[in-house]
Amino acid sequence: MGTRYTAIFYGPPGLDRAAIGASLFAAVDQVDRQMSTWNPASDLCRLNAAPAHAWITVPAELAQVLATGLRISLQSDGAFEMGVGELVARWGFGPARRQTPADGLAPPSTPFTPATTALEVDLGRLRVRKHTAVALDLCGIAKGYGVDKLAHCLDGWGLERYLVGIDGEMRARGTKPDGAPWAVALEKPTYGTREVAGVMELEDMAIATSGDYRHWVDVGGTRYGHTINPALGRPLSNGLAAVTVLASTCMLADAWATALMVLGPVEGVALARQRGMNALFVLRDGDGFQETLILAGEPADPS
Repeated sequence: MGTRYTAIFYGPPGLDRAAIGASLFAAVDQVDRQMSTWNPASDLCRLNAAPAHAWITVPAELAQVLATGLRISLQSDGAFEMGVGELVARWGFGPARRQTPADGLAPPSTPFTPATTALEVDLGRLRVRKHTAVALDLCGIAKGYGVDKLAHCLDGWGLERYLVGIDGEMRARGTKPDGAPWAVALEKPTYGTREVAGVMELEDMAIATSGDYRHWVDVGGTRYGHTINPALGRPLSNGLAAVTVLASTCMLADAWATALMVLGPVEGVALARQRGMNALFVLRDGDGFQETLILAGEPADPS
């Protein structure tokens, strides 16, 4: 997935760390081979290339992620959208790099069709069909699912104290041996530098952050983050610097962080409250930031 994964765990003496390491790699490699847009041989790319109306057999993991993505798209009123692959490519965030920033302002060559309209997932038979041409992109959910696969891998080894992650998406189980929770640093959403803004303590919880400060384009002096707003057909520029979500699985945290980032500082906070979520919104305010923390759907003091 173009990044790195980590796994920190505690267990009894005699653990076969080499075997555990090999199984961890196999877990994330499986996700990469199924869901990457950067690998033309992936199952996702095969689905993207398939003709409309043809049923395509897919692995169980990909079917699960697609079905979850469709559900979150409906629950977020389309803010989370998997059918933005062409827009991602046109703005230069996909495998085919754009040559000039102005190219990103060109409208799509075909009308945008939401995945909820274009896609049908048959979980029982592990098959998918497109009702119309659509380019699927799973960058807003597949990384989180990959973290969950790392967690399930360590569960299979009988390990009960661990912290696993892919880049900034992480999932914790249990505590450290001394009973302390897992401490995860939150980055300050500043361009071009890496600073710690604060710390979240995790226990049996997953965390994911969506932000505008790592990958962006500059068009006419305006920065656009890499997350696509499907309603506008262009990357975000809504004042939000980052949204961090806590959830039971990293797949859910990843997708909802993307959805809330797209919805923005007003509608995003409203939906987080409505759904009883745990989320931190960081809004740009001149040279500084304003934070809004929602815990179990209620406003809280971010300090």
